[in-house]
Amino acid sequence: MINILIVDDHLSIFEVTKMLLEQEPDFNISIENSSLNALNKIELQHYDILLFDLYMPHLNGLELTKKALVYNQDLIVLIYTGFDIKPHFNLLVEAGVSGFLSKTSSREELVIGLRSALRQQVVLPLSLVRELRRPGIVSGGTNSQDTVILTKTEEDILAELSKGKNTREMANSLSMSQRSLEYCSTKSLGLGRGSIQSQKPKSSALYQKRSCRQYVSNYMDSYWYRFC
Repeated sequence: MINILIVDDHLSIFEVTKMLLEQEPDFNISIENSSLNALNKIELQHYDILLFDLYMPHLNGLELTKKALVYNQDLIVLIYTGFDIKPHFNLLVEAGVSGFLSKTSSREELVIGLRSALRQQVVLPLSLVRELRRPGIVSGGTNSQDTVILTKTEEDILAELSKGKNTREMANSLSMSQRSLEYCSTKSLGLGRGSIQSQKPKSSALYQKRSCRQYVSNYMDSYWYRFC
């Protein structure tokens, strides 16, 4: 069973949400309308996903996330709100939030979001993803053009590529087939097939760092975020 705790001070909201999610046979839903009581439950019981309202008395969603992750830093926390989260996006992500679900979401959207989070996938509304390209949204002092979000596999491919390895060498190092490597490089990263062919190895750490950054800069304008 997948244990889910919903924390919301609006009775009607969490009762309806509980009713919708309980239609999934493997979902075990618990509800709590007090953030303080929820914290006690989190300390004593195991939950696979925590679904927090953003604005609540005593502890808001941000504060509750921070305290919950003190007990277990691997907890999956999703913010469940009907408000615009963009002004709080940086703080929530830094606190350890794994994603966001809207209270206007359909049952299907809620279920997909929860199951995606369980697969360690970030859950973001498309409207927010589009906003993240604008300067000042991703970080208060960082231009969005300096930022690129990669999956672990994509980071590993770029790291191997910066070492001057050819396709076969990279595939062996990453324990993946050459076809999968080429697909990820061309479809996900936007690198041309020629970019991952044999290159002269460079021993300089500075070269490797610059090389990797160069490959990122080549495609970052056309690539921002993809859902797996």
